[in-house]
Amino acid sequence: MREHIGVERMEVMEGGGEPYSQCTMYEYFNAVLINEVDDVGNSVELGGEFILQPNDHFNNLSVNLSLSVVQVPTNMYNKDSAIVNGVYWSEALNKVFVDNFERDPSLIWQYFGSAKGFFRQYPGIKWKPDEHGVIAFDCRNRKWYIQAATSPKDVVILVDVSGSMKGLRLTIARQTVSSILDTLGDDDFFNIIAYNEELHYVEPCLNGTLVQADVTNKDFNETGRGSECSQAIMLVTDGAVDTYDAIFAKYNWPDRKVRIFPYLIGRESAFADNLKWMACANKGYFTQISTLADVQENVMEYLHVLSRPKVIDQEHDTVWTEAYIDNTLPQAQKLLPGCEERTYISFIHHSLAHLALFPTLSDELTLELRDGGREVVVNGVGAIFECREGERTNMDDGQGPVLMTTVAMPVFSTKNETRNRGILLGVVGTDVPVSELLKTIPKYKLGIHGYAFAITNNGYILTHPDLRPLYGDGKKRRKPNYSSVDLSEVEWEDKDDTLRNAMVNRKTGTFSMEVKKSVDKGKRVLVLHNDYYYTDIKGTPFSLGVALSRGHGKYFFRGNVTVEEGFHDLEHPDVALADEWTYCNTDEHPEHRYLSQIEAIKLYLNGHEPHLQCDKELIQEVLFDAVVTAPLEAYWTSLVLNKSENSDKGVEIAYLGTRTGLSRINLFVVPDELTNQDFLTAEDKEGVFNADHFPLWYKRAAEQVPGTFVYSLTFNSG
Repeated sequence: MREHIGVERMEVMEGGGEPYSQCTMYEYFNAVLINEVDDVGNSVELGGEFILQPNDHFNNLSVNLSLSVVQVPTNMYNKDSAIVNGVYWSEALNKVFVDNFERDPSLIWQYFGSAKGFFRQYPGIKWKPDEHGVIAFDCRNRKWYIQAATSPKDVVILVDVSGSMKGLRLTIARQTVSSILDTLGDDDFFNIIAYNEELHYVEPCLNGTLVQADVTNKDFNETGRGSECSQAIMLVTDGAVDTYDAIFAKYNWPDRKVRIFPYLIGRESAFADNLKWMACANKGYFTQISTLADVQENVMEYLHVLSRPKVIDQEHDTVWTEAYIDNTLPQAQKLLPGCEERTYISFIHHSLAHLALFPTLSDELTLELRDGGREVVVNGVGAIFECREGERTNMDDGQGPVLMTTVAMPVFSTKNETRNRGILLGVVGTDVPVSELLKTIPKYKLGIHGYAFAITNNGYILTHPDLRPLYGDGKKRRKPNYSSVDLSEVEWEDKDDTLRNAMVNRKTGTFSMEVKKSVDKGKRVLVLHNDYYYTDIKGTPFSLGVALSRGHGKYFFRGNVTVEEGFHDLEHPDVALADEWTYCNTDEHPEHRYLSQIEAIKLYLNGHEPHLQCDKELIQEVLFDAVVTAPLEAYWTSLVLNKSENSDKGVEIAYLGTRTGLSRINLFVVPDELTNQDFLTAEDKEGVFNADHFPLWYKRAAEQVPGTFVYSLTFNSG
């Protein structure tokens, strides 16, 4: 993959380059400070002039296609020596990013998240703090970073709820547990146990087992074995009176398969030595957390320890995240300050819900929201919480929300002295719209009821026509838990989960069943018999399925027409092609991005653009459809001219569609007189050719006996 090329070059740069010194020449464009000036008009330090120009490929945002920018979290020092040194050796990534984009112009945001905390992003774009002057974004908290940096984890969190854990200590302990949970993904398993004189499980039904760390925390691991990969115990306490070496000797030594990570809460250090010994004797890491501000940075340390085996073995595993809704904005704008108040309440509830289940803890909990819900006061202690990825509500960009996945890969040091110590440099990644993955299966090949879908290794939907992650009220609001919808929830006729289990287990095969398909926004139901074909997608955790309905798509017309004849009829004003279908790939090269599909087809067939990639079979068929449907235009024109035959029949519009996405539309009245202004427009999503479905009227007509008519009355017509 192209990311792999960048990773190898980056590791060579860090491994063989000279260390940074004050005499070293390099460019450090801070994402917040670029183009900023001081009171006398001079560029501020770490800023400077940074050329930004609007680019339609990047949502018409102002970007720099030659350089990347560096973002540093607000709670970190921009000129810290470790960050400056990382910025220096990672500067060579500019050429890697530019080369990648030139080879594949369909790429969007490319980035490198450093283990030291800085974030290098291409193309360069200016970041703007929130109203408090804060940028809470820390690349090390993002799922793509955590998944790439570590293997699947089994984590048990032990929380001290003894009498000494009161007030601020209890608040810090809660936030520590919350931060640990935020580092767990769908491939991880966990449990939380509170202890004083006795043990208390979060849920009695989880006694002795592990729960999958998905959004709902409902998928239980039946065997209790978890992921059987990295295993850790997180000990959150304000002290330990013993080292408990006899316990470790009995259950964890000599293999030390379970790492111990003690988190000492509070400023007291009387018991620090015991906790340090536990960590060192069990291949873990000790940290002390004195304030709420220390929580995030200290919790992240365990990820660097768990990444050591991958670094030492040089495992360049490529990871793909689950699908999430986004709008192709850069990571810079995936954390915006305009979240609704209920988002913060939901986040705080998520953070504290597990601990609130313990009677000894919930009695101590007081929660207050200030500043419109942005500041959360827990037991009198205030903390600013960010709007997390996947919860952002500001989605009013031009392109609108789309399903995305992130592909990422860890970056290691090639220096022997650092490699042997298992030092992770960071993670490199890029965002990929899910629609790009499905372009290899054109809709016209699947028939009117056929569709492609994909799921993750956990059975969650990556893409499916029945996945509706947004509310249909026009406000572009995400539904709760939209990213963890299981395949069994949409292919519900598969009562025994035969299809789901086969795809989760990454098998290749076929499956058939009768299904009921709702159309017209659930107002009508079609009974179909579907044949399913499925296989795994190599190099990803995804499996791909294709559903084909029996009785459709068995035959198709193919005819030979001349290019001149086809173009003549294709360029007629009443002809349109499906907007979301790819007849020619106009994203591959910048000079093609402004072409319409019809213009691209013309260039392709004339041989003027040898680098233009087109679907030859689809183009041949669409030219044929244009020719054979052309006589209808003359017939419709004669009806318009002869108004006496037509005026009293109430006909407003005539239309035709073909399997190749070609449509012909003829109006018998002026547009303002149409009864339904949205019909056959982009606003009528079920009435037009879409990337994943044929128009509703097309599907309903195809279900009827040949020679008959389908009459459709709108439900609100009275």
